[in-house]
Amino acid sequence: MKLYLDPGHGGADPGAQGNGINEKDVTLEIALRIRAILQDHYENVEVRMSRSDDSTKSLGQRTGEANAWGADYYLSIHANAADSSASGYEDYIYNGLADSSTTAHYRDIIHAEVMRENELTDRGKKKANYHVLRESNMPAMLSENGFISNAHDASLMKSGTWQHQVAQGHVNGLAKAFNLKRKPTPAPAPNPSPAPAPEPTPGTLYKVYAGSFKERKHADERVAALKNKGIDAFIHTTPINGETWYRVQVGAFANRKNADHRLAGIKQAGFSDAFVIIENRGAVTANDPTPVNEERNEDSGTVPNPASFTIFGPTFLSPEKMNRFVRSVNPDSPDLGNYYYTIGEYYGIRGDVAFAQALHETNFFRFTGVVKPGQDNYAGIGATGGDNPGASFQTPEEGVIAHFQHLFAYATTRPLPSKYPLVDPRFHLVHRGSAATWISLNGKWAVPGATYGQSVLSLYNRMLQFSIQHLSTIQNEISS
Repeated sequence: MKLYLDPGHGGADPGAQGNGINEKDVTLEIALRIRAILQDHYENVEVRMSRSDDSTKSLGQRTGEANAWGADYYLSIHANAADSSASGYEDYIYNGLADSSTTAHYRDIIHAEVMRENELTDRGKKKANYHVLRESNMPAMLSENGFISNAHDASLMKSGTWQHQVAQGHVNGLAKAFNLKRKPTPAPAPNPSPAPAPEPTPGTLYKVYAGSFKERKHADERVAALKNKGIDAFIHTTPINGETWYRVQVGAFANRKNADHRLAGIKQAGFSDAFVIIENRGAVTANDPTPVNEERNEDSGTVPNPASFTIFGPTFLSPEKMNRFVRSVNPDSPDLGNYYYTIGEYYGIRGDVAFAQALHETNFFRFTGVVKPGQDNYAGIGATGGDNPGASFQTPEEGVIAHFQHLFAYATTRPLPSKYPLVDPRFHLVHRGSAATWISLNGKWAVPGATYGQSVLSLYNRMLQFSIQHLSTIQNEISS
């Protein structure tokens, strides 16, 4: 099946505009996702796009290309505009065709599938004398995916998740209309050593805190006092009995001896209220005045057995240490360490290794590849080549959330936790649970990517060596 895929407008022609959106951008995002889903998951499908970037092309050029290529189907993607009260989805075929035509039959199928996914009001199946419908030699349909001029529809259009849903609806319709055959699901790549379980493994952590405070300003003062003495520290907030407490963390270790050594040093520096929490994935036994269940580690070392180093696990480096490392290479890098720290904790994924992966994908947030800074896409999600820069996200935080959700999809078959909305547009395209370790991402996250995981862990080791002095602790964590 040969599909000519036409994202409407482009270049000098922005199309409809409203609520901070250009139609040309929305149509391109949806079309790129349609192409990616078809190419990734269906056999014997060729896709040619009228444009795969923000370029100008006339209507005559579009239909001329499709006709010369001998496309089997012409699909034009658009968004609508009218007064602010108009909303919903509609699609069009040429007004000279009968309702019993093959074109109408294809459109009926696609319309039903798109409506199952797009969260929009159904404005019906329509006909028009549009150029792309009239001048194309093959069956053709034009879809109008919401109204940019409507606040509700526009808010959906800004969401990468919604764009993916709309693309998936179009693909589902095409697959039914043309009896497309799905590609077989690839088997997980064999690991060089026995595959570990894709869930976090239990392990005791010894966390050192230099105080716990009910007011943020006191915690800030403690961090400043520690830093004046050359001690790296950061604040972790936690709810306790309905109140927010601010803890100043100065270390976390898999080895009790190292934790006690750090505690003694903190007290010797004049912070007598320092304490240790002993945690074992849920169990807390500590002399902490404000105990809480959490997992953290900013210990040190190298990765002695990369093949068994799991995606799930504690984070070793503090947000400040992550930021400090990347700024040593790129002084203009954004401060994303806190997002990788806190969101990694929520999903149970090693936030500092994910941070290293982001550095690998973005060249230390310099974005020298196909993905650009404004996309907030730190994991290269959906980027498949020079004409497809992949997904875009609304904020840096959303981009980091999407990164962890994509890792979660690879690392486990468990349902995604519900605190954050699903923003990874390719979450459901991942072979769930196929990569429990970073090395298992080889050939999956990047293609061919035979040493992709090794490259990420090599960069992670650089981070550890740059930031931490106690080289034995991470080895203890991995072997425990």
